[in-house]
Amino acid sequence: MFHLEVSAAHGVATVVLNRPEVRNAFSDAVIAELTQAFSELGRRDDVRAIVLAANGTAFCAGADLNWMRRMADYTRDQNLADAAKLAEMLRVIYACPKPTVARVQGDVYAGGMGLVAACDMAVSVDTAGFCLSEVKLGLIPATISPYVIRAMGARAAHRYFLTAERFTAAEAHRIGFVHEVVTADRLDAKVAELTQALASASPNAVRAGKQLVRDVAGREIDAALIAGTVEGIADIRASDEGREGVQSFLLKRKPSWLAG
Repeated sequence: MFHLEVSAAHGVATVVLNRPEVRNAFSDAVIAELTQAFSELGRRDDVRAIVLAANGTAFCAGADLNWMRRMADYTRDQNLADAAKLAEMLRVIYACPKPTVARVQGDVYAGGMGLVAACDMAVSVDTAGFCLSEVKLGLIPATISPYVIRAMGARAAHRYFLTAERFTAAEAHRIGFVHEVVTADRLDAKVAELTQALASASPNAVRAGKQLVRDVAGREIDAALIAGTVEGIADIRASDEGREGVQSFLLKRKPSWLAG
């Protein structure tokens, strides 16, 4: 891949945005590569967690200027097709069966906010700035909104979608957009702490747990939802990994997914 660095070791895959000269801005090529990378890594049995990272001073500055220049002349149909590719990339990251961690080492703007929000977890350096800048350009953060609103909540989105203010990593943490804020020298250690926890858990349970959040979040607690959760725990208890996990706990031995 030309715009990404992809590697895997000890159960953890790392996807690195590698366009530091343009602050890791999106282009149609970057979108295609990210979609392919997360699709492929999501299917790999040797991958237990995926880290999304970036090289350079910024994590992602949104849309590439050359891409924006081309879009300025698009028809509505062309804009629909173009936006659909970005939406599919975000969906693939969000729905990836493997848990995902955003390693935010620098500023995050516009579409880059969607990348962070689509990941299951986010760790940021304390010096990073965040901004949903679209309204300054006469645009709205429409395609990324399902993920960003889930990550920061509707109340915060009302403010930051409409003002396009830049906000700090501390504020991103306060509103729940990122889970941890650390100094630059602690970033890799904190990410490793999360990925180690993810790699130590039952792969099947992690996949099912991720799906559980998507199925339950925001829904009314009614008979259908309760029935679904009852089925969920019954199914996982009867699964091979569920039985193995309980037996290994009772017998005080490592489960099979940690053997060796």
